[in-house]
This record gives sequence, structure tokens and C-alpha cells, in this order.
Amino acid sequence: MQDVTDLAFMRVIAHYGSPDYFFTEYFRVHAASRLERHIVRSITENPTGRAVFAQMIGESVPDLTRTARDLERLPVAGVDLNMGCPAPKIYKKNVGGGLLRDPGKINEILEALRATVTGLFTVKTRIGFDSTDHYERVLDLVNLHNVDLLSVHGRTVKEMYRSAVHYDEIARAVTAVRCPVLANGNVTSAAAAERIIRETGAAGVMVGRSAIRNPWIFRQIRERLSGGTEYRVTLGDVREYIARLAAGVTNPSVPDRVRCNKLKKYLNFIGQGVDAEGRFLHEMRRAQNESGLFGICDRHLLADPSASFATEPHAGVIARPNCETPEPRECSLDSVTS
Repeated sequence: MQDVTDLAFMRVIAHYGSPDYFFTEYFRVHAASRLERHIVRSITENPTGRAVFAQMIGESVPDLTRTARDLERLPVAGVDLNMGCPAPKIYKKNVGGGLLRDPGKINEILEALRATVTGLFTVKTRIGFDSTDHYERVLDLVNLHNVDLLSVHGRTVKEMYRSAVHYDEIARAVTAVRCPVLANGNVTSAAAAERIIRETGAAGVMVGRSAIRNPWIFRQIRERLSGGTEYRVTLGDVREYIARLAAGVTNPSVPDRVRCNKLKKYLNFIGQGVDAEGRFLHEMRRAQNESGLFGICDRHLLADPSASFATEPHAGVIARPNCETPEPRECSLDSVTS
């Protein structure tokens, strides 16, 4: 959720029930890189009371270690390495998921970062680039270099978000590594989280895009895992969430059309739970200004505000995530442990 999991979005999420901890958007690391100020703010000005892990993406060992040292001067819970981004624009630079083609490079990076990071050092990965041929070697390297937490998205890089999630491969990681494992991939609801934890044996789940659609998901997961009653989200609740998003993540000084398009990025996901026919998404995507967009929201959400918002995304109602646009970017993910 690059360009999503910023300070403003974290504040909004916290209103509905924060995850146990956050991962920032990724810091892009290269020879000329410096810590991006807006991502630093999500660490230093974070009001949620939750720990924040700083996520990096890159392949230059000197620059990764330099950045890790800089990050540890901030109040971070730990430093995280992204080896999972599936966006072609990213993996073609041999960073993110592109690293999974080269276990030798991974070994070099993990060794250097483990020697540099004095606190918690975590890794996010997928199960391979276009196959699982190197997966066992990657898991061995996680053990060799004493990684403190491993998050596994149960697809290859080339599968992006289209295939079924291979939860058996996440379970394989759980049995192979000594550190806790978070399961990632299609954690769409509290029921899904419970099933995935049971099926994989993971210590918890990492939630990304589903938190845009349903910011109550972290609360609901806790309620379900503790045997309580899950909060029932209504369409009226969703309309209030959209208003809070608009106030929190848009800049009133920018043009109306820009604010409208910014909100559409979130509504692409929220709309998956509004109506099974996708009428809301169809109309929303054609709005030209904020006034028209809010009018569409009112028609679809306030006609019967006590009606339930769908617990799972409606089948066939497809969002258009950032990572599948012409300039794709992987999303750093909020996480919640069991």
C-alpha cells in the first residue's frame, strides 16, 4: 500500500481499531537516497500508540546498511526488508520481489543487515519469483541470519494478486524457520484470518488492502479470536468512514479534481463491499468532483444506513489496486498478530 499507509491513513485506521503494529510505506534505498520525510513522520508523529516497523526496499548493501542505521535513530520497533513487491516496475530493478531470483544476493543483504540492526530485524517475502525453486534456500537464510520475524505472502511474484494463495507454502515456512511467521494473502475478514492461522500455524496475519475496504477488520479479528461477537459494520458506518478519510487524507489546498481522485483510490476497495452488482463502483469511478462523489456515496450508503456492509468482498466486484496500474507500486502492509 505504497502511497496509502501514511501517517494520515494510520490515524484514520486507529479510530476504528489499530493493528497490533504497523509497517511503514517502504523507504526507497539507493546511492542517492535519504529518508523520505513523509514516511519518517509516520514514525515520529504517530499518535496510535502502536509500534511501527520501518520498511526498506533496495539491493545495495552499503546503502541498505546506511539506511538501517539512520532508521534505528528513530523510535522504530524494528527494521524490515521488503523482498515481496511484485510490481514489474520494482522487480525489474532487482529489488523487492526481484531479489528472490538471486539467493546469493539475499544472503549478502541479510548478513549485512543482521550485523547492522541492533534491534528487531524483520523480512517480508513471497514464496518465489516465478516458482518455489529457491524458497527452501531463502528460508534457510532466514534462520542462518537470525531474522526476528518473517512475513510470507503465499504467492510468487509473477502471480501478483491473481492466483489462489498457497497457504501450504506459508505452513512450510512456519515449520522451517525459528522465528514467528505472519501469513499474508487474501486476509479479507476475521473469519479468513482465523482460518488462515489455523491452516498455516502462523503466529498471526498481515493485513493490507482489506484494511482499506474495512478498517474495522483488526477489531473484528481480535473479537473473533477471543470468542467474542464481531462488530457488524453498517452502510452508515462506511459513509462516516469515507467522510473521515476525506478529512484526513486529502489536502483542501489542492484542486477539487485532485482530491476527488485521491478518494477514488480508497473507494476502489471500499466499493467491493457495498453492492454485489458493482453499481457503486461504476458510478464512483465516473465522478468528476468531490460534490458528485459524495452524492454517489449518499445515494448508495444512506438510503438504508442500517443495512450491513459485506463482510467479504462481493464476488466479481473488482478493485483496481495501485500495484496493477500502469505505474504499479507494492503496498506496505498493516499487520495484526493473533
